[in-house]
Amino acid sequence: MELALSPEDAAFRDEVRAFIKDNYPAEMRVPNPETDLSKEQMLLWHRILHNKGWIAPLWPKEYGGPGWSITRRFIFEQETTRAGTMPPLAFSVTMVGPVIYTFGNAAQKAKFLPRILSGEDWWCQGYSEPGSGSDLATVRTKAVRDGDHYIVNGHKTWTTLAQHADWIFCLVRTDPAAKPQSGISFLLIDMKSPGVTVRPIITIDGSHEVNDVFLEDVRVPVENLIGEENKGWTYAKFLLGNERTSMAGIGRSTRYIARLKKIVKAEIPEDDPAHLEFIRDIARVELDVLALEATELRVVAQMARGIDPGPAASLFKIRGTEIFQDITELTHRAIGNDGLAIREHPVSANHFMPGPDYGHTASEKYLNSRKLSIYGGSNEIQRNIIAKAVLGL
Repeated sequence: MELALSPEDAAFRDEVRAFIKDNYPAEMRVPNPETDLSKEQMLLWHRILHNKGWIAPLWPKEYGGPGWSITRRFIFEQETTRAGTMPPLAFSVTMVGPVIYTFGNAAQKAKFLPRILSGEDWWCQGYSEPGSGSDLATVRTKAVRDGDHYIVNGHKTWTTLAQHADWIFCLVRTDPAAKPQSGISFLLIDMKSPGVTVRPIITIDGSHEVNDVFLEDVRVPVENLIGEENKGWTYAKFLLGNERTSMAGIGRSTRYIARLKKIVKAEIPEDDPAHLEFIRDIARVELDVLALEATELRVVAQMARGIDPGPAASLFKIRGTEIFQDITELTHRAIGNDGLAIREHPVSANHFMPGPDYGHTASEKYLNSRKLSIYGGSNEIQRNIIAKAVLGL
């Protein structure tokens, strides 16, 4: 199934392809940019897109977005993911930015939105806590009002790239007596504030992507409260809806299927019975990708007509992450013993191609992909959402 493009949209697609080809920095073409690149390197493409006016496809034009139609936003996402470019800073542009321009006041919009677009401010997400992952309604980080400040104490964990962050948006409990969802507020906290401590969590592949963030008597101005006190659960759900919608990952899956085919061709002789088994498994995954893409195109068409996609974000999150996990599982199997290799040092761009060292990259991607069905609300939680919203259970 393909999206029928008007001549103008087809020309836009070609423009996006040419722009990526001519402008995407070569030094960013590494297997795992979140861990293999420095902060400055990760910002290169962000700043290029900002200068082009393409950094925030989903944002309204009045706040600095390009003012694209639903179709052009879809085209841009497809072309960038198929090309394997690093997306704009997700926690900044995709998550907290829309919360600020939707629920923030005029002063907050003026202060934060331009710096999010330019990349001057790097944001991280203070949602998960020990014991409060998918069940965010149980967050225990407390914010107690003290004049024109909140005093915040708590512990956030699995905080992605907090070691680079200038700001963190946090769910905090401001009314411990209220029922869980009703006593939560949404606070913006400067990471340079006294009492904020970032401690690295080194994952099983040896990389530093996630962190613990400790908040000890951190004074946060009341002006950094988004919306109303104790209404943070509403803003949190809005943000998670945006996050989950981007998890279909059609372009990413398509790119990694192509890589998987190259590995199978290089590693498994055609006269080996396992070769035919891999061909069948790859065909099955390709059909899964096509089915998800057809669903995504249908939702895009509905949104273009002003129809609310409803629980589609949960569906995209479930199937998109499970499909990518299937692809990395097959890749790991195809490589065999080499796939057990774990890197000790950052790998270079030439490890994209099959060769004696590509097992390092494959094992990292395999291990890293295990988290996809957990973050953004676990897939079990997403099934509950669909059961309630669609099936009425």
